[in-house]
This record gives sequence, C-alpha cells and structure tokens, in this order.
Amino acid sequence: MSHAKEKLWTKDFIVMSLINFFILLIFYLLMVTIASFAVKDYHATTSQAGLVTGIYIIGTLIGRLGTGRVIDHFDRKHVLIVGLVLFIATLCLYFIHAGITVLLLSRFVNGFAVGIASTATGTIVAQVLPISRKGEGIGYYSMSTTLGTAIGPFIGILMSQHTSYNMIFALCVLLGVISLIIGLTTKVPPMELIPEAKAESKGFSISQYIEPKAIPIAIITVCMSLGYAGILSFINFFAKDRNLVEASSFFFVVYAIAILITRPFSGRLMDTKGANFVMYPCFVLFGLGLLLLSTAHSNFVLLAAGAIIGIGYGNLSSSAQAIAVKVTPSHRMGLATSTFFIAMDGGLGIGPYLLGFIIPLIGYGKLYISLGIFIFITLALYFLLHGRKDHLLMENKPV
Repeated sequence: MSHAKEKLWTKDFIVMSLINFFILLIFYLLMVTIASFAVKDYHATTSQAGLVTGIYIIGTLIGRLGTGRVIDHFDRKHVLIVGLVLFIATLCLYFIHAGITVLLLSRFVNGFAVGIASTATGTIVAQVLPISRKGEGIGYYSMSTTLGTAIGPFIGILMSQHTSYNMIFALCVLLGVISLIIGLTTKVPPMELIPEAKAESKGFSISQYIEPKAIPIAIITVCMSLGYAGILSFINFFAKDRNLVEASSFFFVVYAIAILITRPFSGRLMDTKGANFVMYPCFVLFGLGLLLLSTAHSNFVLLAAGAIIGIGYGNLSSSAQAIAVKVTPSHRMGLATSTFFIAMDGGLGIGPYLLGFIIPLIGYGKLYISLGIFIFITLALYFLLHGRKDHLLMENKPV
C-alpha cells in the first residue's frame, strides 16, 4: 500500500496529539511554578519545594507502570477517559490550602493521573497510525510534546508574574476539561486479545509491567534523558554563572523551533531508511551541542547550542519511541509505550539528583563537557544494543 493511500492526519490522531499537548503544557506549566507556590503560600524550605516538584514524576512513573500493565487488556478509550477524569479531579486539589503534606499528596496523585492519560494517548496513537508511516507519525505526535515543553514554562512564568496561583490552577482545570471533551469524541478501534496476550496476562511476571523487547532501547533512553536532565535542571544556574540570563529564557524556544523544523523529515527518513539513519547523526549532534554549550560565553553560542541540542535530543527521543513500538508485537504496544516513557521519566527524574552531587566538584561548564562525552559513549552502547540489528526491522524480521 502506498503512502498516499495511508492517511496519517486522521481525526483521532489529531485529537490524541491535542490531548497530549494540553497534558504536557499543564505538566511543565506547573513544574516551573509549583516550587515558588510552595515557598510563597506554605513557607516551604528549599528541599520541601524540590520534593513538591519531584514527587510528581514519581506519581507519573507509578501511573505508567500500572497503565502499561492493563491497557492492552481493556478498551483503550476507557483507560484514557478514566485518566483524564482523574487528571481534572486531582488538578482541583491545588485549590485546597491545607498544608504542605496535602500539597505533596496532591502532586503525587496528579502525577499518577498524568501517567495514566499520557500512556493511553501514546498507545492509541501507535495503534491508529499506518505501519509504513509509524516513525513519521510518532515524529509528528512527539511535536505536541515539544510544543507543550516550550509553551508550558513560558505561560507559567508569565502568569506567575502577572496573576494569582489560583488563576494558574483554573487555567489548568479548563485545559483538562477541554481534553476530556475532545477525548470523548474519539473512536478507538478495539484490539482483539489474541491467545498469546491472554496467556501472558495470567500469573505474575515482570513482563506484565515492562516490555522485554523494548528494554534495549529503554536503556538508551535513560542515558539520553540523563544528558537532557542536566540542561532542563541547571541551564538557568549555568546562565547566571556566565551572565547569559536574558538569552537563557529563549533557550527552550530555539530548542523547540529546531525540533519543529526537523521532526517531519526525521520521521520520514526513519520509515524509509531505518532508525540508524536518524539515530547516529542525532547522537553526534546532541554530544556536540553539549560540548558547545560548555564553551558558551555569548548569547549566540548559548542559543546555537540550544538549536543543535534540539535537533539532536529532540529527534533521538521520538525515534527511540518509534523503535520501542516497532520491535514489539502489536498486542503489547501499550506496554512498549509505557516502558519507553518510564525510561524517559526515570532519566529526567533521577538525573538532577545524581548530577547535583557532581556539580559542586566540577562546576557547570565541566558538567556539560562530561555529559557530551557521556552521550558519545551512549552512541556506542546504542550500536551494541540496537544499531547493529536495526536492518532486520527494515526487512520485517524479528530483532
């Protein structure tokens, strides 16, 4: 079947991308405002404020683990709707001012709901995309994540300067309700539970929560995300060190633009030429971007590094998600999606904590040099774990 006959931009694909965009926008909007909210309204200590931010990702991880386990055995649309209803309900908890413990609990259950809803959208998208255009489709879908990660912090910082926290939470609830309304309009084709899936659901094993075939690319994803966590968490501190604060506010905007320009091409290349055609150059660009960032003493160099890292890491993450789905049997697509996101969240969640021990010893500049070298080591690891077998995927053989 030709690409022309296989439609990519279906209503369901667009709706899932929109819902994912709103979820990620809320995720990052709250990520940049909740620590200052905890300090201002609850007089939280720095460590408590850090926990208020971080406990969200723990909740998300647990939500993903549980959803990956059940989503291939239930109606996927029902799982999505349950996740979105829970997401809206837990967003409303932010209006309750009853101490730091309640705020921590609210953050945890809100993260748990995000884990359910975002795993459901990712799984449904992988299901509704035509096989020959999966890489391209997941690339476009991932752009909704990119936009969320760029626009969310921008709106959050802007609103925290000009309005109240209750207005911020009200906007989040409104976007959650819009997501639920459009989610109800989708039609998700039912997945027939084949005999292998029924057999796999009996008893208890780790493969009911993690997809074994996706583990090699998940290991690579953890390493990539660890590298990106060093940017996400410490770019503002690095910019203050180098007197580049003004430019740093545009870093993620340039990063997002670079991804938006290149993603459509990288997805298509992955489908026609194979994952290695995209992964190897992007590893090199990500590593070089980190090394360039370490040398930044001017606005131009900082923003140039942002663009190169956007092309590198931005396309690595969407391609890794596509690989996780492509190496996995269709009846375990949900688990593969969940496994990929657990790896990504794990790297982004634990990265700042681990790197926090290294920074006092070597400083921010040398941190980015070290992370650049680490990404080149990850490239070699990718070759060993997946790259040397990628040609089998193009030949439709088991990897």
